[in-house]
Order: sequence, then C-alpha cells, then structure tokens
Amino acid sequence: MKGTRAAQRYAKAIISLAGDNNATKEVKEDMDSIVKTIAGSDDLKNLLSSPVVKDRIKKSALKEIFKNSNGVTLGAFDILIENGRINSLDAVAKQYLKLYHGTSGMQEAIVTSAVPLNAELEEKIQNKIKDLTGNGAIIKNVIDESVIGGFILRVGDLQYDASIARNLNNLKREFKDNTYVSKI
Repeated sequence: MKGTRAAQRYAKAIISLAGDNNATKEVKEDMDSIVKTIAGSDDLKNLLSSPVVKDRIKKSALKEIFKNSNGVTLGAFDILIENGRINSLDAVAKQYLKLYHGTSGMQEAIVTSAVPLNAELEEKIQNKIKDLTGNGAIIKNVIDESVIGGFILRVGDLQYDASIARNLNNLKREFKDNTYVSKI
C-alpha cells in the first residue's frame, strides 16, 4: 500500500504528542471517527485525494467535519496538509489505531463466521484469544456463509480455524486418500 511507511511515521508522532498531552484516548476516539467517516463518504475521499481542491478548502472542511476533535488531531490535519500528505489521513488514522491498541495490550482479532456473533460466543472467543496470545483483543466480526458453522479467528499472524468447512475438507481429503474408498 502506497504511503504506509509515511502513515506509520505520522501515526507514531501523533501518538507521542497525544501521550505528552495525556490525550491518547481522546485522539483514539477522533481517529475512530475519522476512519468511519472517510469509509462512509466517497465525497470526503474524493475531496482529500483531489489535486484540484485547494489545501485551505480541505483544511476548513476537515475542521468543520471534525470540529469537536482534540487539539492534537486538529494539529495533525495542519501538519498533513502542510506536508502534502492529507490524502493519507485515512491510513494515518488506521496506523494510529494499530499503535494505540498495541500499546494498550489490545489487538484486533478478525472472526469470520457464518452468522453474527452473540455475547456468549464473543466471550468464548475472547477466552480463546487470551489462551493463544496472552492478551485480549477487539473483535471484528466478518460474516461468510461458506464457513458453514464454527469460526475462523485471525489475530496478527496467528490463525485458528474451528470451522465446519475446514473439518469437511479434511474429511474429504481423508476419504480421497483412502485406497479402499477411492475404489468404490
């Protein structure tokens, strides 16, 4: 992804500045809002990436949309605009969230299941995550009916597959390799 390294550098600087101002949690909430707003608005994406739109218009639009944001976040807009990196705002916000969760001992876990998770399943998955990694995680649920049942858990580089689809594939492979069954 283009600009990821720059986004990491900006995110590190923002989290450091937020830490100095005891505002890491407030800035985290701002970054959550930024990610959700940009994901939900094609107009905002186009505005930020357009080379035709003047920086002062981008700046005033961001300050109006995110007017209740922390001063550190508003200052980050200024720096990104000044350095010609405002089109990376979404990537910077995502990197900030990764850094924030990493420093708080939390990480993102992606759980793929056939149906949405209920509170009981989330608790069981949280326990499995703690068993596997030693830390808790923020669970993001992805619905994929091809899983059939069970779930696939991804935390960082780790994957735990407890899906029925995997079990059926394993069973199919066993029957295929069985010399007695393959002659039938």
